[in-house]
Amino acid sequence: MSVKINSLEIENVKRIKAVKLEPSANGLTIIGGNNNQGKTSVLDAIAWALGGDKYKPTAAARDGAYTDPILHVELSNGLIVERKGKNSSLKVIDPNGNKAGQQLLNSFLSALALDLPKFMNASDKEKAAILLQIIGVGEQLAKIESEESRLYNQRTAIGRIADQKQKYASELQCWENVPNTPISASDLIARQQEILARNGENQRKRENAALYAQELTAAQAAYDAAKKRLELAEQNAMTAQMSAKDLQDESTAELEKSIAEIDAINMKIRDNLNKEHAEEEAKTYRQDYEALTAQINALRQEKQDLLQSADLPLEGLTVENGALQYHGKQWDSMSGSEQLRVAAAIVRKLNPDCGFVLLDKLEQMDSVTLQEFGQWLEQEGLQAIATRVSTGDECSVIIEDGYSVDTRPAQPVQPEPLTPPIIQPPIIQPPIIQKAWMKGAF
Repeated sequence: MSVKINSLEIENVKRIKAVKLEPSANGLTIIGGNNNQGKTSVLDAIAWALGGDKYKPTAAARDGAYTDPILHVELSNGLIVERKGKNSSLKVIDPNGNKAGQQLLNSFLSALALDLPKFMNASDKEKAAILLQIIGVGEQLAKIESEESRLYNQRTAIGRIADQKQKYASELQCWENVPNTPISASDLIARQQEILARNGENQRKRENAALYAQELTAAQAAYDAAKKRLELAEQNAMTAQMSAKDLQDESTAELEKSIAEIDAINMKIRDNLNKEHAEEEAKTYRQDYEALTAQINALRQEKQDLLQSADLPLEGLTVENGALQYHGKQWDSMSGSEQLRVAAAIVRKLNPDCGFVLLDKLEQMDSVTLQEFGQWLEQEGLQAIATRVSTGDECSVIIEDGYSVDTRPAQPVQPEPLTPPIIQPPIIQPPIIQKAWMKGAF
């Protein structure tokens, strides 16, 4: 079972003159009183008594005290811890009367239980590191979160590039009814030259037909002289006419227009290609972004599974992005009572053999929250000794001027002031009457 404090007696430590306390085994024991009465000195004395000289206050002895500090603590495991004398020497006695030292105390004490503000004031990263060290998944979780951070940064960069590419593509002009590749002016000119050559050949054939027609006329005029020549001429004329009959010249107007507009067309083609390329790049980056998102989600699920399988000290407590979270709230968003609950649970988990924790300045809690916190401590079987600026009923003991109320020495009774005695005058009988009686006058 975890070790708790059964009773303690403190004399002449800081502001303390004489304090006795028997804290509740479970739940909350509140040391109340006004400011500067010695409440915090009680917690400092407990930490010094059990934790050793590293917790010794700088000015341990009470100002004006005629005797040295005395600390006496009895623990639930039967150990008796004392510090007294000029050097405040430690003496630890077990139930069998055997003596021990600080090493035995350290075996079941939690350093944070004696100095909870050290945990409360640590950074978010340090608090999370303490918890992860306790549950034994710190190194594994750090690797997952490092990979998650790397992928997240990579995905963010790719997402920005994809947005830029998509914005650039949307701003580019797109043209209809233009070729998919740029047009070459030299190709168009070559095609034009081919058509002009064919048209020149047609013209030559036309000229030949006319020439042969003239020769036919001359041959007919001289038919008798050149019958053979006339027959040949007729044959050639017929052949030439048949060859030129169905010939049609091709128009170069469209090519001439294309040559004139080639720069404008190529500009439109380049615009379309640029837009298509930008959209393809944007699509590729989007696909990369979605792939990274899937990897990040898988890592987050792995991290969640890792933490859920770990033996966390408090339901609703987890670590997210290197910081503690309790029911979805980070440390600076938790209430004061939630912070204390988280801290106490982690300290308990750090060393289950230590069944108590010291808390200072609980005046931040209202009565309802204070009661709920006390009930939670009882359910956890945890003992808490705390201070609170108050003299109300919630306080287990009140400290006044360095004394716990039940240890304040009785004030000396002041003697009543002496009054002079009242002296009554003696009653004297008149002598004349006596004489008369003796003479028998009556």
